[in-house]
Amino acid sequence: MIYKTFPLILFLLFSLYSNKTNFSDLENSKKPDVAIVAKPTFDSKAEVVYKSLNSNEFELPNLEGFKEALKGFYILKEKGLVQKDILTLVDFSLSSNVKRLWVIDLATNTILYNSLVAHGRNTGDEFANSFSNANKSFKSSLGFYATGEVYNGKHGMSLKLDGLEKGINNNARERGVVIHSAAYVSNSFIKSNKRLGRSLGCPAVPAESLNGIVNTIKNKSCLFIYHPSRSFKTISDLFS
Repeated sequence: MIYKTFPLILFLLFSLYSNKTNFSDLENSKKPDVAIVAKPTFDSKAEVVYKSLNSNEFELPNLEGFKEALKGFYILKEKGLVQKDILTLVDFSLSSNVKRLWVIDLATNTILYNSLVAHGRNTGDEFANSFSNANKSFKSSLGFYATGEVYNGKHGMSLKLDGLEKGINNNARERGVVIHSAAYVSNSFIKSNKRLGRSLGCPAVPAESLNGIVNTIKNKSCLFIYHPSRSFKTISDLFS
């Protein structure tokens, strides 16, 4: 159905519109009423997608994190490193006391889940501010991941992650950085401790959200963990 390809259609419309304009012809034209329209940037295209999101009564993610996530998603999809039209965005610029994980269906432009998510215990208290790719650092790693397979481990149902950025998160498998549930990821823990609980580096989620999130994003979807301390100007270089 058409609605399932809406984000792609938006991008194609932008491209076709910009490609119609031959700027050298416009310069040589004697018609003074012809307006020169600048080619839309990726940011402007991403903003159109952002504004068209169906929030499903959830809070929207911040625009800057969404733009970087979307840019990486399209590059990874083109390279075949992710296969599903599902984008998971974790925004570690936000307090751990708010829901800072979003699962977005880019085929329908719909937010499916908005959840609490933990960061590593050495990454910070309420706010995440220190990140690592090293074993036994007990810190979170930023960047782009491809989701892997589901398994049952010490935390029960869990989802393996493959870090796609060398030196940033590519040790995720070796470190055992996975998505799992934890009792410390809950509003009751926040109420008692003034902040969410912390993991050993895993993006842990509430028990009641785990099954739905994992079964939606498993097997080669895109996960992006964002923090403004690491902003990308040439994001395509990460995967070249």
